[in-house]
Amino acid sequence: MKYIKKNYGWMIITILAILPMIPLLNMVLEGGKENLDMLYHISGEFAIRWMTAVLTCTPFFILFGINNLFVRQAMGIATAVWSFLHFIIFIVAEGFMETFTQVNYIAGFIAVLILIPLFFTSNRKSMKRLKVKWKKLQSFAYAAIFLSLLHVAILEKTWLIYAIIVGVGFIIRLPIIKDQFISRRQNRKSTN
Repeated sequence: MKYIKKNYGWMIITILAILPMIPLLNMVLEGGKENLDMLYHISGEFAIRWMTAVLTCTPFFILFGINNLFVRQAMGIATAVWSFLHFIIFIVAEGFMETFTQVNYIAGFIAVLILIPLFFTSNRKSMKRLKVKWKKLQSFAYAAIFLSLLHVAILEKTWLIYAIIVGVGFIIRLPIIKDQFISRRQNRKSTN
C-alpha cells in the first residue's frame, strides 16, 4: 500500500499513456496502408499532447503550488515513447530517407533525437549521478517542443492550440509574472 501511495502519479500517467495504444495495436494487426497512415498521425498527435502536458507542469506549480517531479518524469517518458512510436511508424510507412525530404520532417527528427538522452536520463539514478547537469540536460526539452511545434505547424495540423498552451506556460514562467503568482499564493496561505 505504501508503494501505491508513493507512486500513484506514475501509475496514473502510465495507464493514461498506454490505454490509447490498445486500439492502435488492433490497427497494426489489421494492416493496410490507410491504417499505417492513420497510425503515424495519431501517434504524432499523442506525442505533441504529452509534450505540451509536460511543459505545463511548471506553470501549474507556479499557479497552484502543486509539484510532483516524478509525475513530470513519467509524462516525459510518455512523451518520448509516443514520439519514438510516431517516428518508427513514419519510417515503416514512408521510409527513413523520407525524413530528410521536408523541413517539417527534419524538425521532427531532430526533436526525436533530442528526446533520446532525455528519455534515458529520466530516472532517479540519473538525477543523483548527473546532479546539476541533469537539469541542464532536461532543459533541452524546450528545443524539442519548439521543433515539434514547427513540425506540426508546417503540416498545418492543430498546432495553434499547443502553441498557445506552451506560450502561456512560458509567459507564466517569466520571473516578474511567476513572482506575482507565488507571492499571491503565499499571501492567501498566510491569511487562512
